[in-house]
Amino acid sequence: IELHDSVRRVEDLMLAQEDIKANAVLKFFPCNSDGQRILVYGPDDKPGDRNVLEEFYMGRQSQRDGLCLADYLLPQIGGQVDYVGMFVTSIGNGVRALAEKFMADGEFLNSHILSALSLESAEAFAEYLHQQIRQMWGFGDPAGTTPQDLFRTQYRGKRFSFGYPACPRLEDQEQLFRLLDVSANLDVELTEGYMMDPESSVSALVFHHPDAKYFQLSERDIERLEQEFSQR
Repeated sequence: IELHDSVRRVEDLMLAQEDIKANAVLKFFPCNSDGQRILVYGPDDKPGDRNVLEEFYMGRQSQRDGLCLADYLLPQIGGQVDYVGMFVTSIGNGVRALAEKFMADGEFLNSHILSALSLESAEAFAEYLHQQIRQMWGFGDPAGTTPQDLFRTQYRGKRFSFGYPACPRLEDQEQLFRLLDVSANLDVELTEGYMMDPESSVSALVFHHPDAKYFQLSERDIERLEQEFSQR
């Protein structure tokens, strides 16, 4: 009960801070795959006159199902364009100031609670945004979808974040940030190690393919990915 009350107090403090609020930048880009590459075109390019703005090179499983994120997009050779969603969400820089105040006042438990709540809030907002994206794409969640269904990702399409098992290269965050022009649209920056600052932020590539699923690359797959990337 005491911990529950502490969490509610920190929640109330967060809600009272004007600089702690959910924000996001979201864009859809025409794209195609070319082998393990995702070719991202300009959103205003005309058919037959598309320029590659950015290129993501994705790893492929050497075992299991041999999955690669690029497989979830239409191939360039087919001549038909596909689309991928990209977003960055954040709870705001106010979290840091409030955490520092807690630490200075010796309220260490509240500081830890704040950190946990801010991370979970950013993830919850990312999940909400993904739900809105599915509606924009025309396959919103059916009536009767429960929070448990959402937690188990029982819906069409998936979102993937750099640094996680399917796309482990954190360096690719830099390309995503350029495409979204994050610095001009959101108060989020990349550190030298390509982590997001503030920490309570989420970035993602969003795929609509009905067969998209989460998977992971093995250590050997990641080593091969880095080798292939360096030889491009």
